[in-house]
Amino acid sequence: MKNQMQESMDTAMEQVQKEVDSGREPWYRSSRRTQILALVYFIQFALFTALAWFVHFNPVLPVDVVITKEFQENKSPWLSNFMIGVSFLGNQAVLFFVLIVLTALAFWLVRLRLEALIIVTLSIISSAVNFLVKLLVSRPRPTPHLVDVLLGANGQSFPSGHVMSYVAFWGLLFSFGVILFNRKHWWHYLFLIIPVLFVVLVGPSRIYLGDHWASDVIGGYLFGCLLLGITLWIYLRLKVQGTWTPKLDANRTLLRVRTHSDK
Repeated sequence: MKNQMQESMDTAMEQVQKEVDSGREPWYRSSRRTQILALVYFIQFALFTALAWFVHFNPVLPVDVVITKEFQENKSPWLSNFMIGVSFLGNQAVLFFVLIVLTALAFWLVRLRLEALIIVTLSIISSAVNFLVKLLVSRPRPTPHLVDVLLGANGQSFPSGHVMSYVAFWGLLFSFGVILFNRKHWWHYLFLIIPVLFVVLVGPSRIYLGDHWASDVIGGYLFGCLLLGITLWIYLRLKVQGTWTPKLDANRTLLRVRTHSDK
């Protein structure tokens, strides 16, 4: 019985592996996409630096107050619950970490081991960097006498830790979905749609709940994308060098590029 169960598990893993491999993009195309993504992310750095400097000396911006009041103008129970649900993972550090580890394990089991390592590493680095930047900028959170604080949080405000952690995890999953897969199967689209929804919605949820100013959210997106861009650049270098993955054969890759160009 034990041997039969082991054989069934091995067969199931082989089928999953075949489906993943069938959806993989040729590496010459993937590397080009990674370079484009990384270049876009790097541009965010100058904007983030300017914003961090400005809010350090101007903790409360009138435009932030106006934006939050606009978000909270039409509050309703269902909308409040929805926004709380979007932010839920960011409020549950242990649960979020378990999800990150399980996701990395899934990548590892289908032999995407470099990707698995990067998933965990980026999330840890993002949390540590967010903590340090918050200490440096030292901006207080929104207070009840300025806006409605529906879900209070402790600590400093800039940049949004929720946004940065969501970009680090969900944004990286979306990037891997674009880089690695060619969207031949239905789950490829889920791999793109679900991460996009979390990344896009977490910012508005932080403003609506009164936990962060809009400039905190913008800063979180800018710096989160910067870290993501650096990670993708490192990922590309490691992939080319064959770190934790079969090393690329330059001649075969060049031949595939030429063959693809001739079609």
